[in-house]
Amino acid sequence: MFDLFKIAIRNLLRYRRRTLLTVSLVSIGVVSVLVFISISGSFKNMMIGQITDSFLGHLQIHKKGYVSSIDSLPLTLNLSPKALEKVEKAINEIPDVEAYSKRIKFGGMFSNFVETTNVRLNGVNPEDEVKTVPLLLSRIKEGAKTIRTGEVLVPELLAKGMKVKVGDTVVVIATNSNGSVNGKQFRVGGILESATGPGGRDGYIHIDDAAEILRMDTMAISEIAIRLKNFDKVHEVFDRLKGQLANELNKQGKPAFEVHTWEKLSPFYNIARMIDLMTFFVKLMLMAIVLISIMNVMVMAVYERIREIGTIAAIGTLPGKILAMFLIEGLSLGIFGAAVGTVLGVATISIVSMAKLTFDFGRQKGLLLSPSINIQDILLISMMVITVSVMASLQPAYKASRMNPIDALRHV
Repeated sequence: MFDLFKIAIRNLLRYRRRTLLTVSLVSIGVVSVLVFISISGSFKNMMIGQITDSFLGHLQIHKKGYVSSIDSLPLTLNLSPKALEKVEKAINEIPDVEAYSKRIKFGGMFSNFVETTNVRLNGVNPEDEVKTVPLLLSRIKEGAKTIRTGEVLVPELLAKGMKVKVGDTVVVIATNSNGSVNGKQFRVGGILESATGPGGRDGYIHIDDAAEILRMDTMAISEIAIRLKNFDKVHEVFDRLKGQLANELNKQGKPAFEVHTWEKLSPFYNIARMIDLMTFFVKLMLMAIVLISIMNVMVMAVYERIREIGTIAAIGTLPGKILAMFLIEGLSLGIFGAAVGTVLGVATISIVSMAKLTFDFGRQKGLLLSPSINIQDILLISMMVITVSVMASLQPAYKASRMNPIDALRHV
């Protein structure tokens, strides 16, 4: 086998220009795919991180039917204290959960004593909320980086439209689950930069203020947002939580709770899927480039060496060895192309990363692009290139191994 490798390398070096062009083409394809995967993956991760770490969380738990009616923020579908106790027990049994935050979400009227408009508010416990969505405080453009009782964080667009600023006194009016209307004065504690996506333009108040304005005798929670220690375990934890809560039934005998990943709660999951689809098609293009390049080289190699093939066949070389020789030539081209492309691709990714390029996503400005590539992707792309190289060599190699020595020696 080693001798076959030596012969294959020698034959490739006999046509150095052609070999160099083929290896270069394969390498450029590998570099392009690796760079695309790293940059698109960085953008995808940044997008997901901005959404989940700014307001959404990795997972959310609601009472059954809440999400389908979430536009109206129905207070009648809040979690009762007894139901909340069951949910918290299930969450605390999962070691992969880093933090969770209980929220009271409601819609109301926001007034600056001159104008009145609609507003969506989240009543939260500041400590739990910051642990669950750590980028929340970074969205506060003006004011203290906290949520205090008696204060409201006003969305930036609402603040501009109503001409309110930090320190102003405003009134929030809301209707509770019984239809009773109540109002409460708040001081504007901060102006909150809007995040991209549903829920990214909500205001925030302390959970005790939310319970007060909604006149809750016992605190009823709209949703529980969960943050995991490892984002990659989202689906694993989702399955476990869903399984633990599946036995809890409501009066109609149906599941009392619903668990959702961020994917089901944000339309930007479709963008993430499009990025994955684009990556898949880019990989297909790479395979096409390698297939056409290697096959072209091997077909030419067989055509130009017909008399040589006839000679080695005439002296007793078995068809299997002739087949192996050409396959090894294709394999060698794939290995060289993958190796050179990987080195250049990793170097290009490192240069882009050191350049510290920034981009804007929605209302988020100056997000740092941090492309990186993991060893699994490198190995996958390399194996794809090598496998396709061998496949591209099969037909020419088979043709060479089946040549009649007499006919081959007569070839001009």
